[in-house]
Amino acid sequence: MSIRTSRIPAENTAQAITANRLSDGSVIYLTAKDNWSERIEDCQSAPDPQAAKVLLHQAQRHAANGHVVGPYLFKIEHENGTPVALGRREIIRTRGPSVGTDLKRPI
Repeated sequence: MSIRTSRIPAENTAQAITANRLSDGSVIYLTAKDNWSERIEDCQSAPDPQAAKVLLHQAQRHAANGHVVGPYLFKIEHENGTPVALGRREIIRTRGPSVGTDLKRPI
């Protein structure tokens, strides 16, 4: 996975949706099949602000149904067809927990 730390994205940068799964708090991404994945590689990309609004509305429906918590848009770019998070917070979220890494997490 490629990591970006200091890029300033263009105004119409693609976006994706992330949230946390309510049952276990895992970071998850909204997919093109309107479900969720723990892999950023599976995320649905919104190429423009209007498409991003549609994705956010979908994610908010999932939150209202109690499946996820805190869905929001974040900026991505595609590198060799694979989505790559932009921004420090999202880069950290794609890497997994930054504390308690010695604890075994159920798969």
